[in-house]
Amino acid sequence: MLDTRELEALGIGRGERAFVDLSPAELVEHAVRRGEAQLTADGAVCATTGQYTGRSPKDKFVVEHPLSPYEIHWGKVNQPISPDHYQRLKRKVLTHLSEHDHFVFNGFAGADPEYRMALRVVSEYAWHSLFVHQLFLRPTPEELRSHRPEFTILSAPSVYADPQADGTNSEAFVVIDFEENVILIGGTEYAGEMKKSIFTVLNTRLPYQNVLPMHCSANVGPKGDVALFFGLSGTGKTTLSADPARRLIGDDEHGWSDQGVFNFEGGCYAKCINLSRAAEPQIWDAIRFGAVLENVVLDEATRAPDYSSQQYTENTRAAYPVEFIENAVIPGVGGQPKTILFLTADASGVLPPISRLTPAQAMYHFLAGYTSKLAGTERGITEPSPTFSTCFGEPFWTLAPQVYARMLGERIARHDVQVFLVNTGWTGGPYGEGKRMNLSYTRAMVDAAIAGALQDVPYERHPVFGLEMPVRCPEVPSEVLNPRGTWTDKARYDEQTLALARQFQANSQRFALEPDVAAAGPKV
Repeated sequence: MLDTRELEALGIGRGERAFVDLSPAELVEHAVRRGEAQLTADGAVCATTGQYTGRSPKDKFVVEHPLSPYEIHWGKVNQPISPDHYQRLKRKVLTHLSEHDHFVFNGFAGADPEYRMALRVVSEYAWHSLFVHQLFLRPTPEELRSHRPEFTILSAPSVYADPQADGTNSEAFVVIDFEENVILIGGTEYAGEMKKSIFTVLNTRLPYQNVLPMHCSANVGPKGDVALFFGLSGTGKTTLSADPARRLIGDDEHGWSDQGVFNFEGGCYAKCINLSRAAEPQIWDAIRFGAVLENVVLDEATRAPDYSSQQYTENTRAAYPVEFIENAVIPGVGGQPKTILFLTADASGVLPPISRLTPAQAMYHFLAGYTSKLAGTERGITEPSPTFSTCFGEPFWTLAPQVYARMLGERIARHDVQVFLVNTGWTGGPYGEGKRMNLSYTRAMVDAAIAGALQDVPYERHPVFGLEMPVRCPEVPSEVLNPRGTWTDKARYDEQTLALARQFQANSQRFALEPDVAAAGPKV
């Protein structure tokens, strides 16, 4: 049990204001009583996050220490901030938490005990404490007695930065300090900042332990065959990995060690815009008492969620423990992967719905990390925007991209992993003209890839991207498999294809690619 003197050592006074390791029921009571959230008809709590309804990557900083043991890849993603500015912001956050009620969660990140990290989250809001309780790994009473945090989040959304005095870009800030092992969050109520800041910490630490951190979901079949689903938010990681025929290891963040794959978290964070029981039954059933909804509109009288509404944002979210998925793997540990799927939401409508990659193509597309940012996941994104997010998670990597890519390539070769590129985006035309890929078709293609049903079918090669496209797939109309055939205007498809290929080529100039990897890119 936490001794409040530990908080005082951090600089948080008034221990009587600390609510420590409360149960979900207690946190729900506090959140509703304090007016932070409403109880929904399904028993979940629903909160709105104000101005910030997605991550704010331009407001994330890493404290620059000359003698840091980590080789931070500084740039637009990993923005440096001085130790003096960090200390100034920390004083503001600690003062605020000392003067107001605060909620403390002690837990872990990393389901494999060999690599797990003890963490503590001190938050201003009860619903934020419920969020981290459900998203991270929850300790047993015995583990709690000996718990000592290796990293601490101090979250105070009501504390705003002064950009001129504090060295930030706006009133919001997420600051990671690898010397004090503290994360400061202020000016934003979006709960996902807490989740992703811990992910960023693990992405920094684990490669030094020979563990590849991955922005992917993972599941396992009855025969122990593990599949990984890489992709940015909105590309289908959570949806496609929640498969009643397979057991869920985790929906978003994993490590790959010499022993296999393990989940970083103890919960799921699913997009729920247009959620329906028919399309995503496991996610639908997981939204019950103990779950947290973000920015979902509720009926004023019945408190029933309206998942079709974008009144606050398209980036509506549901957070819940992984145990709420009926066939989840507890603890979230699996063996060596057999299949990898790179998910991309291609807004240009050019890429095939599924294609098989050679090892060199796998490395090329992993470093490219092409997708379209979907509305709401970051501030200012209102419609799909083409982007290249290195290793399918550029906002979260602190080391040089080649570090992660080299580790992935070694593992693919060592374990003879099959890799596929899956387009969950548009077909028959670009965004605004074509239509989003049919989810049932995507599921069928993914199932076929994992089951090995695409191993022996004929393939045709995409003339520009060089991707191997199956000519048939169980439960999928053959005319869907070649994207050019779905466009009415074939000449326009060719133009769009060349335009996208040039974007790939321009992006690849950022990296010193090995000759075989460079040759695996599109040809113009």
